[in-house]
This record gives sequence, structure tokens and C-alpha cells, in this order.
Amino acid sequence: STGDPWPYRIVGDKIGFMAALTAEMWKGHPEEYFAMRGDWVEKNPKATKALLKGIMEAQQWCDNFENRKELAQILAGRSYFNVPEAVLLDPFMGKYNMGERQIDDKSMAALYWKDEKGSVSYPYKSHDLWFLTESVRWGFLPPETLTTAKELIDKVNREDLWKEAAKELGVPAADIPTETSRGVEEFFDGIKFDPEKPEEYLKSLKIKKVKV
Repeated sequence: STGDPWPYRIVGDKIGFMAALTAEMWKGHPEEYFAMRGDWVEKNPKATKALLKGIMEAQQWCDNFENRKELAQILAGRSYFNVPEAVLLDPFMGKYNMGERQIDDKSMAALYWKDEKGSVSYPYKSHDLWFLTESVRWGFLPPETLTTAKELIDKVNREDLWKEAAKELGVPAADIPTETSRGVEEFFDGIKFDPEKPEEYLKSLKIKKVKV
């Protein structure tokens, strides 16, 4: 959640420190997205689900803390990060030497399948809206983008395929979200993002490029 292993290695090499973890700024925040071309998905439905299932299985394996040592061993190799295993293992276990303070909290570690807020794997549409809203905030997209955001998100977010793949894989019903929104998100500074009111979120921000 900090761009590991590089920030943690900076601390380990005693050439810098980490001011905060991203999990401290937004607990349970979204990160990477898996994307495929729409035309490829339509032409290759079986391969699409196979890819989704493979990722889900990997996420569940990585989320098990009993597997974290082996995960660190794999990623420490030359085929991946090519760093000492210890640089990866501590963060995987939620243990961070920030330089000026220590953190030992598994909920702060990288989580791959689920966290205290719900599914990590499932593509919540409310998170898509937050990304679009932030793009408007910094001037990458025009403000009117938000008026058509729902249509755009519905077009590119195939959470329906995620659910189909999850069910075929035998994922428990409790791990399959029933809502496409994770609801109101709150950040470290108390600012809240309500996916029902993205314009209000923009208005509440003191630092932004767009005028709303």
C-alpha cells in the first residue's frame, strides 16, 4: 500500500523515511484495476472468465497470511523485484518501520481478496466514479464528465462477469457483493466522498484545479 518494496527499502537503507501509509490516508482504498478490451471479451468469453478465475484464486492465496512468507520469497527473486526477502515480508505482514515510528497491524498490509469494508477483488462502480471525479478535480477531464459518468461506468465496468466467474469458481455467497457501491468513503482528513453526490465532494475540497 506504499508502492513497496521501494519506500520500505529507502527506510531500510537509512536514506529516508515514510510519512504515512496509503492505508492511513484511506483505509481500504482501491488500487490496481484489471482491464481487457471490450471486443476481445466479447470474442473470448471463456478465456475472459478463465483469466478472472485465475486472478481470484491468486488473490485468495495471497490474502492468506500463512502464505505471505512464500509470496515474499517468490517476489524477491530476480524474475520480479530482485530485492532481499525481508524488504517484502515485513510489509506483507503489516509490519512497517516508518523511520520515526513503527506499525504492526495486519489490516495495514496489502490485502488482495477482502478487507473490513468488503471485497477487494470486486470492481465497485462507486470506486470508478471516485477515479473519474478525481480526474475532474485535477483538470484531466471536463466537469461535464460527471453528468454522463454512470453511462460510461456501466459500459466499461463488467462486474457482472466478475460475479459469474466468482460463482463458477465456487466463491461463497458472502464474498460476492450484492451492491455495486461501497457507499460513503471517508479519508484521513475527515473529507467524505458520497458516490450519490460527487459534485458535493468536489465543492468540499480546498485543494483542486477545477472550479465548481
